[in-house]
Amino acid sequence: MSLEFDQPLIDVTMLLADSAQVADGKLYVLGGGLAMVGPKPQPVAVAMLMRIPWDRANLKHNWKLELVDEDGQPVMAGQRPLLVQGNLEAGRPAGLAPGTPLPVPMAINFSALPLPAGRSFEFRLAIDDTSEPEWVLPFSTRPAPDAT
Repeated sequence: MSLEFDQPLIDVTMLLADSAQVADGKLYVLGGGLAMVGPKPQPVAVAMLMRIPWDRANLKHNWKLELVDEDGQPVMAGQRPLLVQGNLEAGRPAGLAPGTPLPVPMAINFSALPLPAGRSFEFRLAIDDTSEPEWVLPFSTRPAPDAT
């Protein structure tokens, strides 16, 4: 018998996109898979699909998504770190087979991220004060255009 303890308790898929939204329990993504943005401010979204284990249903989970630079320092929005946080709770729908993970789609849109050119960044997710290597979304900003 093999036990796997290195798997995250909650499975999360993250994607950087032009925009995203959740409707009727589905995640709609436009322009997904961005790895490079800017350098001018542009709208971006973090699209996430969380799969909550059956035995973690009907429990409140706290989540936090923060933006950090290549040195792991928080990116500031004015005087505050760029941070979005909230709670989620996945309920078991009637008739769902026991053991089935519960999908929780989430879309977080930013109207325009003013980020310095030619740098690297990461969105980092934490759930219940725990983070996993898979819960990181790296991206870069394009170099500044030559002023010639």
